[in-house]
Amino acid sequence: MATVFAEDYEYGDGKGDILVNRDEALNLLYEHTKTDSLRKHALGVEAAMRYYAKKYGEDEEKWSIVGLLHDFDYEATPDPKDHPMRGAKILEENGYPEDIIYAIKSHATYLGLKRKSLMDKTLFAVDELVGFITAVTLVRPSKSVLDVKVSSVKKKMKAIAFARAVSREDITEGAESLDISVEDHIVNVIEAMKGAAAELGLAGEG
Repeated sequence: MATVFAEDYEYGDGKGDILVNRDEALNLLYEHTKTDSLRKHALGVEAAMRYYAKKYGEDEEKWSIVGLLHDFDYEATPDPKDHPMRGAKILEENGYPEDIIYAIKSHATYLGLKRKSLMDKTLFAVDELVGFITAVTLVRPSKSVLDVKVSSVKKKMKAIAFARAVSREDITEGAESLDISVEDHIVNVIEAMKGAAAELGLAGEG
């Protein structure tokens, strides 16, 4: 079982190492999120976070957990006055490390929190793009992310009516915050999602 160690964070009456593992995070996601599309979005963001963590030489398990839990409270409390602060409170009560909680809070632009760490910036960068690539995949005849091309994603980004709820500005800003081009960012996230295609339900109908 993979474990993340968060050292010297203070919770309750004492200090100590806090253990957080993916299995517990996945259980928390499934407890609070019943909608299949939202669960798969979480798994897609997890895949992208893990991909970038490996690319940057960061803690893959911690970044994975941030991806899994970034929206786990959204289904029950989608209103900005509640999400993701309700989720942050649940995570605090369950002893999650401060940096995980902060990354999750900072991905909500309306909270106005500075994205300080590379983990914070990456979560913001991949969140909208995972959703957009999923939408692009689902309108393809094959329904497979394995067939999605960067050019197709860029073309759809210019189509205002397509996946209107996805912020193109956030995708662009996210890539800039990682100091990479939007095209390279799309390449990376597609590759990440290809590695989890079956789990995301994006391996094709055949």
